[in-house]
Amino acid sequence: MSNPSQRKPLPLAVLSTGFVIFWLIVAAFPFLWTMWGSFKVEGDFFSRVNWVNAITGPITERQTGSPFTDAGYEGAWIAQEFWRAVVNTAIVTVSVVVISLTLGTLGGYALARSGFKYTFWLLMAALVFRAMPHVTLVSGYLLPFFELNIWGFLPTTIIVLVAINQPFTLWMLHSFFLSIPKDLDESAMVDGCTRFQAFRLAVIPVMWPGVVTTGLFSFLLAYNDFTVTSMLLTQENTTMIPKINSFLGSTQEEGKVMYAVAAVVSVIVPLFALILFFQRQIVSGLTAGAVKG
Repeated sequence: MSNPSQRKPLPLAVLSTGFVIFWLIVAAFPFLWTMWGSFKVEGDFFSRVNWVNAITGPITERQTGSPFTDAGYEGAWIAQEFWRAVVNTAIVTVSVVVISLTLGTLGGYALARSGFKYTFWLLMAALVFRAMPHVTLVSGYLLPFFELNIWGFLPTTIIVLVAINQPFTLWMLHSFFLSIPKDLDESAMVDGCTRFQAFRLAVIPVMWPGVVTTGLFSFLLAYNDFTVTSMLLTQENTTMIPKINSFLGSTQEEGKVMYAVAAVVSVIVPLFALILFFQRQIVSGLTAGAVKG
């Protein structure tokens, strides 16, 4: 039973609860509105006569015989072959996360356990590199990619995204490794483990939430990227975000806007599922890196 002295005053509890509910409504409304509108036709969702048409769908019912239609999803996924962009995004995202985490955990551990002064300058150089605009970095890769005739392929995009993301993973994982006492891996080596075995068997299991958190940020970088993928991939071999942008080109065609709306919903849903699945590890990882052991 809770201590009465620790209970919040009723007005404060009502105010805080009301604020949280209001914030959730404001935050969730754009996505819920877009998801609802993705099952309407363009005339209803972008109605200038009455915004209520986006809810009731009179034009949708008049054109399709039902207040809801999957024409937007069918047009995006089948007619415009959005599924190809989804497959490309999956390949790029998984590759970037795996490579970035592999190099980042090894590099972050080495820097955290290193006693040399150059560690600080390496991290500062990585920070400067990470702070540079992506378009500046990509432009430096274009000429060699054209000369080697490897422009427009997924591996080239993966290389550039890993190069952009690696300084961030080094900084994140370096801070997580610093929060783990050196006694842990030293004790493992006293018990007969090599340095790598101590890293793999003793340190990584302890900082697993930090790896998951860093992996999530790496995932979001590759998943939501537009600049790199639009500059390094062809229109026929692109990822989801540039593909959605192509639906909203300078020349508007009837129904293509609803393709973009349906595609946006298709992009956001996996993100919600991923964050909900890893929510405990993410919270643990964000708090673990803030405290040194």
